[in-house]
Amino acid sequence: QVQLVESGGGLVQRGGSLTLSCVAAGRSLGAYVLGWFRQAPGKDREFVAAEEWSGDSKYYSDSVKGRLTISRDNSKNSVYLQMNNLKVEDTAVYYCAVSQYRYDWSVNSFAYWGQGTQVIVSS
Repeated sequence: QVQLVESGGGLVQRGGSLTLSCVAAGRSLGAYVLGWFRQAPGKDREFVAAEEWSGDSKYYSDSVKGRLTISRDNSKNSVYLQMNNLKVEDTAVYYCAVSQYRYDWSVNSFAYWGQGTQVIVSS
């Protein structure tokens, strides 16, 4: 079992920045992929970014590439999402998730999820 707790969401103006954090507890994450997803009201949950816990590869959706950056701190069992130049369409609940599968960014491939943190971008 892996427990995930996100934090760092809030209200920010368009063009502003936020950093989301996710702390993982439980099973060792050495063989896992950590990801960020988001879900806007009335929409499906969508992939945002992912990083291998034991590697250097990072993956992003086209909609956030160049503005959002995923990173991790293995010593703190944490993964972060730095969000810059935020747009109104970035408004969503952001979820941290863990998967055993590489290169599969579908929601169903991620077995463990946090409770989510709300990000609201105002115009």
